Amino acid sequence: MTQMIPFEAANKLLDWLALTDALAAGHELPRAEVKDVLLYRDNNTLLNRSAWIKGMGLAVKCATIFPDNSAADIPMVNGAVTLFSDTNGTLEAILDFHLVTKWKTAGGSLLAARHLARPDSSKILIVGAGTVGQSLYAAYSALFPDAKFTIWNRSFKGAKAFQAEFPDVVIAPDLQIAVKASDIITSATMSTDPLIKGDWLQPGQHIDLIGAYRPDMREVDDTAILRSRVFVDNLNTTIGHIGELKIPIANGVIDPSHVIADFYDLPKFKRESDDDITLFKNGGGAHLDLMTACFIRNAWTAR
Repeated sequence: MTQMIPFEAANKLLDWLALTDALAAGHELPRAEVKDVLLYRDNNTLLNRSAWIKGMGLAVKCATIFPDNSAADIPMVNGAVTLFSDTNGTLEAILDFHLVTKWKTAGGSLLAARHLARPDSSKILIVGAGTVGQSLYAAYSALFPDAKFTIWNRSFKGAKAFQAEFPDVVIAPDLQIAVKASDIITSATMSTDPLIKGDWLQPGQHIDLIGAYRPDMREVDDTAILRSRVFVDNLNTTIGHIGELKIPIANGVIDPSHVIADFYDLPKFKRESDDDITLFKNGGGAHLDLMTACFIRNAWTAR
C-alpha cells in the first residue's frame, strides 16, 4: 500500500543527527546510479533527479524553480518525491517535496560539518535568509547548540523576517566583516556571481556551499576554492555540473583532483590541522533524496 507522507506530521518525528547517521550508512551501500535532467525557460528551471541504490530502493524527485514567485508570495521551489521498492519497483510512498528537501539539503551539509568543521566552532554565519537558511539554522543548532548565529541577506527586509523567526540571530550589515568573524559560513543563495571572496577567509574556517545548482551559478570565487580543502557530496553530480567547480576547472584554475573526496569516501572527510580551511559543496544529488526519503519513510512507519 502506498503511503502518503505529509510535511507537518512527519516533520515532528525527525532528528538531525539521526539523519546524518542514516546518510553515512547509506553511503556504505553500493554507489548510487543517478541521473539529472534539467529543462530551462528564461530564468525558470524544471529539475528531475533520479537515484537507484541497490539494497535501498529508487526515488524520483521533480522540482520546479521559479525565482520570480517570491514577488507574488508563492514558494519559489515546488515539486514531488516518489519512492519505489528496490525489490519489485512498486510505489511505496509519495512524500511532501518540501519535507524531503528541507531534511536532505541541510542534512547533507550537517554530515559534512560533523567531519570537517572544528568541534569548538561557536560563530555560525548563514548567508541567505530564505527557506533553506531556516533549515540550516535548525540543523546547525542541533550539532552546535551553544553557537551564536548571524544572518546576512541581500535585502534587509529578508534578514529582519529571518530574525523575527529566530530572535537570537544577529543581522550582519556587512558580508565581508561577517565572514571574517565566523567559524562556519553556510551559504544558500541563488547567486551567479561569487558573493564570498577567498581573501576574506580565515584559518580554521569551514565553508558550506548549497545555493549553486546550475553550470552558471557559484557563491565563492576562485581564490576561495584554491585556499580550501574541497569536498563534495557526490563527484558525479558536482564537478561537471555545477559552476562552483565546473567553471574553475574549465578555466584551468584547478583540476578535478583538487576535490579530495565525496561521501562515498567519508573517512577522508577530516582536517589535517586546526588551521585548515575546509569547503564542502552540497550538490544535493538525488542519492541524498533517496536516502532521506527512506529515513523519513522509516520514521513514519515506526511512529
